[in-house]
Amino acid sequence: MKKPVVGVIGNTYRVENRFAVQMVGERNLRAIAEVSCALPLMFAGCPDITDIGALLDTVDGIVLTGARANVHPTRFNVDPCEKHEPYDIRRDEAALTLSQVCVDRGIPLFGICRGLQEMNVAFGGSLHPEIRELPGRLNHRMPRLESGEIHPDPKVVFADRHDVDLVPGGAFATILGCKKIRVNSLHGQGILEPGKRVIVEGIAEDGTIEAIRIADAPGFALGVQWHAEYDPQRNPINRKLFEAFGEALKARARVA
Repeated sequence: MKKPVVGVIGNTYRVENRFAVQMVGERNLRAIAEVSCALPLMFAGCPDITDIGALLDTVDGIVLTGARANVHPTRFNVDPCEKHEPYDIRRDEAALTLSQVCVDRGIPLFGICRGLQEMNVAFGGSLHPEIRELPGRLNHRMPRLESGEIHPDPKVVFADRHDVDLVPGGAFATILGCKKIRVNSLHGQGILEPGKRVIVEGIAEDGTIEAIRIADAPGFALGVQWHAEYDPQRNPINRKLFEAFGEALKARARVA
């Protein structure tokens, strides 16, 4: 049986500080293949390489993954700062365009971490470069050792770290069948002001926005701040999200 195809955005990276590459984390690909039951198709997060129209004529859905780089502040009218680098300006352009076009055309769109942030900016919202600097907020960045190095154990890095309260009756509460979930946390940037069509459906215990949907989208258009791709094979919350995305892909593929 033919599988739905999911476009997975690439990130600008440099191997050995010499060779320019486009990179996608394997956990994203496995989550799509093993839980959404679709074929992941990596594409360059570069508008000069990737023809957005041709891409969307090819795929049944899009995943905007997490990434090391932050969304460039000029995208929401803020001056850039060196301490918030790196940026990936080419991915910004591709992802913001994709967010709008996918929603307009009813193409299933799933934003994860940076992907949620891109969806928010695409619809006129803003971001804070370091959520932990806001009064009363938790440190949402990945755990580190006393030396400052990132903790070497992925199980510690991706462990569930805080609760998220879901809006009753919303898309997430309906998909997940509960009012509160517990998630991992590996981000610096976060939503400051939601975009005009961005509906907040999940909020962390410190007030950080963790789950969104795009209002009046004709198809699946959800974003999460946590890394749902890490463990959907065994985590029931993340599994339900990728399964729901998979169902939306199948429905889109039938229509297409």
